[in-house]
Order: sequence, then C-alpha cells, then structure tokens
Amino acid sequence: MATERLSPEEREERDAHREALRILQARGLEPMVGGAYALKAHTGIWRDTKDLDLFLRKEHVGDGLRALAEAGYRTEMTDPTWIAKAFAGPYFIDLIFSSGNGIANVDEHWSRRASKAPVLGREASIVPAEEMIWQKAFIQERERFDGADIHHLLRCKGAQLDWEHLLSRFGDRHWELLLVHLITFRFAFPAEKEQVPERVMRELIRRLELREEQPAGSERICRGTLLSRQQYLHETNVEGYRDARETESEGWTGDQTYPVKYPERGREDAHRRSR
Repeated sequence: MATERLSPEEREERDAHREALRILQARGLEPMVGGAYALKAHTGIWRDTKDLDLFLRKEHVGDGLRALAEAGYRTEMTDPTWIAKAFAGPYFIDLIFSSGNGIANVDEHWSRRASKAPVLGREASIVPAEEMIWQKAFIQERERFDGADIHHLLRCKGAQLDWEHLLSRFGDRHWELLLVHLITFRFAFPAEKEQVPERVMRELIRRLELREEQPAGSERICRGTLLSRQQYLHETNVEGYRDARETESEGWTGDQTYPVKYPERGREDAHRRSR
C-alpha cells in the first residue's frame, strides 16, 4: 500500500474499514478481502481505493450485516443477487457474495483456497487469484472493464494457478470467455505466454474447433447480459432475444430498463455498481 501521509478524512475512512473487518472477523465469519487490496497481494500493484470489498458466502451475509448494525454501521441489502453494503457516515464497505450477473457465487472453495496477507494493519484472508479471474472475466461494462486486472494476475500468478479448478469454474457454458481473456493476455504480454500452460490453450482451442463444426443453436439467446447489465437491453427488450440471465443467474428477477441511461464516467458510485 502507498505510504503517503493520510488526510484526516482518509484516516477516518481507513479506521471505518479496519473496524468493519475486525467486527466480521470477531464474529467468526472470516471475510475475504478483494478489490485493490487483493490485487496488491497477488501482483504487487497498488491503486488508490475508496472502499473495502469483503467477500462472504451468501448464508453469512445476514449475520455480517447484523454484526455491523450492532456496532453502529448503517446497513442495506443493496442487490439480493450479489451485494450488500455497510456505511459509516460517508464511508462504505461492500459485502459481496456473488458477481453482478449472479454467476460467480462465493462458496467453500473461496475460503478453502484463500491466502493470508496484512490489510489495514490486520491479518486477513485474501480472495484467491482463480476466483478473482472468474469473477472479473464477466465485468465488461461500458464504464468498467476488468480485463487488465486479469492480465496482471496471469502475468504474476499464471504458473501457480490451479488451472483445472479455473477451467471448472467456467465450465461447459462459459469457457469461451476464458479463452478470450487468455488470447488478449498473450496480446498484452507476448513474452509471458508460458504463464498459461500449453495444455490449457490447446484444450480450449480444441473445444472451439469442435464447436465450430456444430450448427448454431436455434434459440435466439443473448448472453451479453452476463457481461454488461445495460449494453444488450435493446436486443433483449426490443429485438426479442432471450436474456441469458433468465436461466443462468441465481435470483434474477428481470431487467426491463430501456432505453438505456449510462452512468456518468468518472463517478465513483457508477464505477462501484458496475457489476
């Protein structure tokens, strides 16, 4: 983390984040830290952040919100698909239990594979690199794209990843998305191709070749909504494509927002709610 002198507001914000982490750890929930802190732990890259991302299994979120509320934080279930929030004045903490599309659910594999690192002066569990790649692969909004974070993780951790686990995360439905990110990684860092095992690339290319030989499906379905909450609404709401979230997103209740109004670029809240 950067060691620059903190303003009184920044110090107050860090204190609110540290105390929230302490409360949840004392409750026995063992939250996993994600976001900028996890990226720093895995890659050494630090970027300033105004929030704290804590990952919990969905069944633990209610207990976490109660613990924080008892300590004076204002809490809310922001979106039952993936995120709750806790507020200490103007500062906030995200309690995340899935991805914005409801695909990358936090489960026992996250905590089982988590490493430890110092965060805000406390030892904390860190979201595993494999789960970060899985979740970030789907974040392809107009105002936010997490592909560069995936590239950083692959450059620094690729040779150490559990590739069988990562392949299983993308499964039979989403492996093409993983292949896309692996190809753009090779474009971004051509000298680092060995970070991705040759057998993984050959397996994904083999799947692509097999799929190319098969006829296209008859159902007009749009899986773009798994990548962006707004950019494919014309196809689903006007052109008659079926929204893939109907069958793939746990807890999804429908999104009929149209026409699209995009968030203003540069707004922190728009950035944080992008997934």
